[in-house]
Amino acid sequence: MRAFLVVWVGQAISLLGTGMSNFALTIWAYEVTGKATALALVGFFYVTPMLLVSPVAGALVDRSNRKLMMMVSDLGAGLATVTIFLLHTAGALQVWHLYIAALIAGTTQTFQWPAYSAAITVMIPKKHYGRASGLNQLADSASGIFAPILAGALMGLIGLRGILLIDIVTFVFAISALLAVHIPQPERTEEGKAGEGSLWQESLFGFRYIFKRPSLLGLQLVFLFGNFFITIGYTVVAPMILARTGNNELSLGSVQSVGAMGGVLGALLMSVWGGPRKRVNGVLGGWIFSGIAGAALMGVGRAVPVWAAASFLGALAIPIVNGSNQAIWQAKVAPDVQGRVFSIRRVIAWLVNPLATLLAGPLADVVMEPSMQSGGWVFKTFHPLVGQGPGAGMSVIVLVTGLLAAGVGLGGYAFRAVRDAERLLPDHAAGERGAG
Repeated sequence: MRAFLVVWVGQAISLLGTGMSNFALTIWAYEVTGKATALALVGFFYVTPMLLVSPVAGALVDRSNRKLMMMVSDLGAGLATVTIFLLHTAGALQVWHLYIAALIAGTTQTFQWPAYSAAITVMIPKKHYGRASGLNQLADSASGIFAPILAGALMGLIGLRGILLIDIVTFVFAISALLAVHIPQPERTEEGKAGEGSLWQESLFGFRYIFKRPSLLGLQLVFLFGNFFITIGYTVVAPMILARTGNNELSLGSVQSVGAMGGVLGALLMSVWGGPRKRVNGVLGGWIFSGIAGAALMGVGRAVPVWAAASFLGALAIPIVNGSNQAIWQAKVAPDVQGRVFSIRRVIAWLVNPLATLLAGPLADVVMEPSMQSGGWVFKTFHPLVGQGPGAGMSVIVLVTGLLAAGVGLGGYAFRAVRDAERLLPDHAAGERGAG
């Protein structure tokens, strides 16, 4: 796994820089606007290009050198950060510039994720897929711990520009790590040959592949509905905490950092353990646990200790959910079609995320926040659970969407195609031996 670990270190450093700049820009945007909608729109412009570009991106990933695709993706995201840095330096940065940067970053990530996932499949043996996914989750969660702490501590010393500069430097580490290793291209399989054709035909191949396999489709429908509810809730978590603490940056940073600690613990567990033997239990059980112990508890919380506990528990389950699902797909889908299939897999899972992010801001600002101050039925129903005052309406949103997300995980067990997915689908024959 030596080559994989080199790439992983580069990506982990880059994630830390990105996390720092995202935290600093979140604080800046909320201080400028005071609205949840502004933050929600950043998420909308990040996710939307993934859905629109993913089919073509997957086809190009399978046609191209996957190492090169990862490098181009890192470079594109880095240039978006450079642009934000220059605008802020010139005193011209506005909130809408963040939307453009998110659009660019989302587009480059569309190529990054399938290329990275497919590269891992041919770099390591199947038995390590769960552990590799756990390590990737560990990098993400570790950045979630240290990024808010470092960004919060450095904001007063070097300001937003300094943090953005750090982010730019970390992109160099990611690209350098990729230059240092060899990533083999996958061998051609019968599935790959069957999917060859024009760019348009190959772009649609992932849809045909998944829709022919009810178990794979069922797994992604769990993520489709679960992501819809959880995205609405978590889009308003940051403004909820800021509203309920009087814009206390330390409170928000503390909650995010403690949550990231839970993610690190879950990722470490996944890295060592590799997930449950029946990995679908890691997917469905994780959704149930994170919806209740994470999001619902976050909604009823009224103080930093409760929010931090909810953030910890919710994040603890994420590496197990994602790692278990990733291991299933890497074992069942032939490596030379994973770019196309994994891209469409993400389209299905995130199809409604733009709608969720668009709904979250107005639902908070226009509907739930005023409703929790009017004394009507919404106030009477939820006041005993979430209290009152600024942020109470957003707390209701987080509570209800968390319970709905848990219901999605529970509902997955009702369908044989989902609960027995690993038994119903054969493993692919390629990639029994990994390289490096």
